Amino acid sequence: MHRARDEGTPRYTNATDADLAGRAVQGDGAAFEAIMRRHNQLLFRTARGIVHSDAQAEDVAQEAWLRAWRNLAGFRAESRLSTWLVRIVVNEALGRMRRKGAQIIPLEAAMVSPGNDTPPAFTDAADRGPAQSAERAQVRALLEARIALLPGTFRSVFMLRAVEEMSVDEVADILDIPASTVRTRYFRARALLRESLEKEIDTAMGDVFSFAGQRCDRIVARVMACARAEGLCTTD
Repeated sequence: MHRARDEGTPRYTNATDADLAGRAVQGDGAAFEAIMRRHNQLLFRTARGIVHSDAQAEDVAQEAWLRAWRNLAGFRAESRLSTWLVRIVVNEALGRMRRKGAQIIPLEAAMVSPGNDTPPAFTDAADRGPAQSAERAQVRALLEARIALLPGTFRSVFMLRAVEEMSVDEVADILDIPASTVRTRYFRARALLRESLEKEIDTAMGDVFSFAGQRCDRIVARVMACARAEGLCTTD
């Protein structure tokens, strides 16, 4: 599990979630802060997977933390605290989306939807403004770098077929190789590119919706301030 930062007060670094929850129920603010720093990234990223912006995800996480603290006495230690917290943040995020009248597509339905049900954001024209142009330039640079790493025999075929959009017969004639070889090399080049890009995605996945630092501190500070105002926190 990725941890956004340290887990708050040093004396609670090695405490279990159940121990921290028990202390937080009694109003121990440092214990609840330790819980927050331990699971803050998980809640933020879960919220960000449902709502449409970082700012909304922060608001959802903040409200979910407060809701969790208010109901912490009902947490049963036989289940994982992280699972309990995720349920709370998911419910909060979905509730917020419903209140805004946003379309909510269950994951299972999205996975089996036919192609013509693909969300418009994935199929809209690429030229939608400076931000999209910058994103496209980054993708192009990544593709160019990966294409450059292809073995020469595959790269030449890929460039002519995929980039220049020549037919198999045209490529075969230009490179003086059989059409079957063109097909084989082209499919192999695509497979190599796909494998390379998948590795790039896997490597970058841990940095998606970066969380550590100011964002974590900001959510913690807001929740603690609200908790004090509500009387949830009696000691720091």
